[in-house]
Amino acid sequence: MGNIYAVTNQKGGVGKTTSTVNLAAALADYRKKVLLIDLDPQGNATTGCGIDKENLSNSSYEVVMTESKAVDAIVRPDELSFDVMPANTDLTAAEVQLLDVKLREHRLRLALESTREKYDFILIDCPPSLSMLTVNALVASRGVLIPIQCEYYALEGLSSLLKTIERIKQRANPNLEVTGLIRTMFDARNNLANQVSRQLINHFQGKVFHSIIPRNVRLAEAPSHGLPVLNYDRASRGAIAYMALASELMRRDKKATEAAGG
Repeated sequence: MGNIYAVTNQKGGVGKTTSTVNLAAALADYRKKVLLIDLDPQGNATTGCGIDKENLSNSSYEVVMTESKAVDAIVRPDELSFDVMPANTDLTAAEVQLLDVKLREHRLRLALESTREKYDFILIDCPPSLSMLTVNALVASRGVLIPIQCEYYALEGLSSLLKTIERIKQRANPNLEVTGLIRTMFDARNNLANQVSRQLINHFQGKVFHSIIPRNVRLAEAPSHGLPVLNYDRASRGAIAYMALASELMRRDKKATEAAGG
């Protein structure tokens, strides 16, 4: 049974969706069975996997609102080696509708119970806000992956996310842990980036992944072709970085599973 990871940061533009899509592709390249769940109403992970978000029979909206089983919303894009539960703007309505239903924080966790055993990893691309959808992702997950850009405002909002994670751990999901922080869009020539990177390492100790995702043109181009960068240009610096990150995540996942007695 695979562990579930929420990829989240309430600050937008930090490479959250890019990291979810490319990490899924890299894990699949290591022959892991992977499910990517798009839980962001913008549906960028869906289009980044080459799926037409405007013509979905079922999506994560129907799953969260229990109008469809998870298995009925999962698709395998032609050129990819991992599964996707797509999303579109229908999810915006779920934010309001979830406020009036029972077990509103547990909807996604309950929906995935019968699906988890089929996968080694399940990655959830969360919206860039601490919304009810993000709460659902955190309640369903074992670990949290936090993409963060090494810039002046990098730590802004991070404390709120960490407080939310701690509250959910205390009230709804005692197994929830921050698996690691992912430094994204990194430019080693930038003195500020290096300074913020050192601050993150000092403050979060072993929680910062060693693998760093660089600024990379091929990585930025890939979504417009509906492909992860591994499929678009596997020799690019971006593809190599996400393969390294996936390897590191697999090691951390194995260690966490063993520590939990799983």
